[in-house]
Amino acid sequence: MKNVLITGTSKGIGKAIMQELEASGYRVFGQGRVPLDKENYLSIELNKSENAKILFDCAKKYLGNIDILINNAGAFLYSGVENTTRDKVENLCTLNFITPYLLCSYAVSDMKKNNWGRIVNIGSISGVVGEADASLYSATKSALTGLTKSLALELALNNITVNQINPGWVETNLANEALNEEEKSEIEQIIPQKRFIEPKEVAKLCKYLISQDAKGLTGQSINLCAGLSCGC
Repeated sequence: MKNVLITGTSKGIGKAIMQELEASGYRVFGQGRVPLDKENYLSIELNKSENAKILFDCAKKYLGNIDILINNAGAFLYSGVENTTRDKVENLCTLNFITPYLLCSYAVSDMKKNNWGRIVNIGSISGVVGEADASLYSATKSALTGLTKSLALELALNNITVNQINPGWVETNLANEALNEEEKSEIEQIIPQKRFIEPKEVAKLCKYLISQDAKGLTGQSINLCAGLSCGC
């Protein structure tokens, strides 16, 4: 069975992906900020670029080689552009884009050697349609889309696919803590399906994208958003 490195697995979407893949027989190494007593997990911050190599080396030591990379870790920032400090710009760009880029650069060596690989980047619908007062977040997720498409072309002849999933509003503890019931209801009214996406939906799409059945899918940016990207 294939070996998988997933970032941001302590909760939410990343936790759902890890559970789904482990249940399907994949060997998985996860990362998160929350300390967990698990052999196949490293608690480390990824808003420092040097930590990308530390994480990769730990995962490789545990797994042996990396067949599949899922870049899920990321953060949201709600801030008007005039109120966004340089430190916030650097931290969010590192976490949402530079670290995924570096992990791709490290993992590709194993994938090329084995002439097989899968990379899935978790973006956001905000990187597709934009979001007022979240310009930095939207920009980092748009950058991830550019990386996905370019790497798909670069690695196509190595039997390596690179795809991206762009979730809309997702039913997570983070969303529920950030929104009160009235705010959540208002958001649901502008979503065509009138609901938030479940983390397991992202996990199951991720599982398909890394499967052999999806070998012809590469360079794609898939909006999993209950129709939000289509308008309202």
